[in-house]
Amino acid sequence: MNPKQESRGGNTKTIQLLLPFFKDYPWLIPSIVILGTLSSLCEGIGLGLFIPFIQSLSRTEIHTTGNRFIDFGNGLFSHVALEYRLPLIGLCIFGSIVLKNALSYGNLMLFSWFNGCIEDQLRSKVHQQILDLAGEFIELIPSGKLINMLDGETAHTGRSLGILVSLIVCVCTIAVFTLLLLLISWPLTLVVGGFMALISWSIQLVKGRVQKLGKKAAETRNTLAIQMLENLSGLSVIRSFTRERSEQQCFDANSQNVRNAAFQLKALASVVTPLSEILATALLAAVLVMAGPLLFKDQAVALPTLLTFIFMLYRLQPQVRMLDDYRLSLASLASPIERVVGFLERSDKPYICSGPRPIPHWKEAIRFDHVTFCYGTSESPALQDISFAIPKGKTTALVGPSGAGKSTIAKLIPRFYEVTEGEIYLDHEPLCSYNLTDWRSQIGIVSQDVYVFNTTIRENIAYSRPEASWAQVVAAAQQANAHEFISQLPQGYDTVVGNRGIRLSGGEQQRIAIARAVLLDPKILILDEATSALDPISERLIQEALARLTQNRTVIVIAHRFSTIEQADQIIVLERGRIVEQGSRQYLLDRKGLYTRLHELQVPGLSTD
Repeated sequence: MNPKQESRGGNTKTIQLLLPFFKDYPWLIPSIVILGTLSSLCEGIGLGLFIPFIQSLSRTEIHTTGNRFIDFGNGLFSHVALEYRLPLIGLCIFGSIVLKNALSYGNLMLFSWFNGCIEDQLRSKVHQQILDLAGEFIELIPSGKLINMLDGETAHTGRSLGILVSLIVCVCTIAVFTLLLLLISWPLTLVVGGFMALISWSIQLVKGRVQKLGKKAAETRNTLAIQMLENLSGLSVIRSFTRERSEQQCFDANSQNVRNAAFQLKALASVVTPLSEILATALLAAVLVMAGPLLFKDQAVALPTLLTFIFMLYRLQPQVRMLDDYRLSLASLASPIERVVGFLERSDKPYICSGPRPIPHWKEAIRFDHVTFCYGTSESPALQDISFAIPKGKTTALVGPSGAGKSTIAKLIPRFYEVTEGEIYLDHEPLCSYNLTDWRSQIGIVSQDVYVFNTTIRENIAYSRPEASWAQVVAAAQQANAHEFISQLPQGYDTVVGNRGIRLSGGEQQRIAIARAVLLDPKILILDEATSALDPISERLIQEALARLTQNRTVIVIAHRFSTIEQADQIIVLERGRIVEQGSRQYLLDRKGLYTRLHELQVPGLSTD
């Protein structure tokens, strides 16, 4: 496919991708087209009135020309006395200009409102899509790419919708002016139109190159966005390994790639306007000088008609140039449009679907029945044909080497992922048949990787229950052993903790997370290595808080420190995604299997004989 065919096909595809965004505004395009057409018509009529106006400057009477359109305009004022004719025609021209600009302003306001609404909706839809997508899909997309899509690419897509609307209005304007020119002189219009079409065709030769540069520019912006987010998230790692210089060099290179791609795109797209204007001016001047007198000779059209034709043609030529600009702009924005539309497409992506049933007052257990789970396209399953039960009101511990599948189980219980094979049951009904929001509202999660929002401590604790009162927030903090250190902060509960809680220690962040879970008052509690990597004092405070939190609840504990699971009602031992042992602590120690070996590694000199 040659560049011209590729660009034409690209524009057609781009327009097809954009049209569904108008479905919520079925009245919009007709309204904008009507306002734009009326605005152009008012301008064309105002220009047409220059014929009788100029004639009235030199003649006492307006004569017929044999052109029905011109004679109709002249006839409107032929019975008006000469002393009133010029002011009346001037007033009509002024009125047409005022009306034209009023319609243009209304069109601009309508267009601006629509453009703002579309960009807002696009950001909202992309954000909603991020929230709705299953974890195994969304976690494979770099965060920087998602941020670039939320900010930059949705803006580009919204801009492209505005360009499409402007293109439609531009076509209507060209149609109006072409019709008026044909009414003045169809032979001359056809000759000039042929030359303008030739110019427009020659301009399109650069569109294929513009489309490729647009794709390159979008890719470089994505790369830079990914690096920016990774550098901000991994700033401490960069500093600890003294990689500042290397990362800065990499950033500079990516930033320069963005600059160069944007400059190349702008340079190529900007050549269209001066090139088309130069060609149009030269060709139109030649046509009018050589063909104008010849074509008008038989019609005996006076100089005013020719001047009006030239002026109207002068007003048409920028519209033709803008049409080319809009088409090139759509070509340059094709890549971000395809990316946003492709991301919003729901048919080819996994989702966690909510069931219709409310959560019952369950009595027995959460049961895994021959569950297998694979992450993404991974060929080796993270869990393979496992079956076990988590009794209600009991504590179940999951232990095993790293990569055994413990955290995967913790993610499947709140349905962050869907099982690949098998089923998870709540009592005797599939878990997926229940309302997802209701189910997750019963689960509290405290993990090693605590996320604290860049807001106040009070808002962080109340995140699980935004409607909670001040007294409830304080009570939750007290139960989590967090109230004392919070009270010592300068602003207390109104202290802003910084990005990812940077102003708090690891133990303090953990206690904030526990307070958040306490405030939720969940029926099920998942503790994913919640006390690992903490100092002894912080661990003791957190263990005390967890002891209070786990009372009268169903608890799932994932821990590398076996001292934290000594009181567990049952322990499930996993290895390479399979359950290899299951039972009480003493039972597993007596078996002298994997649990015993792991236990001996943490307690040197332990004898189970």
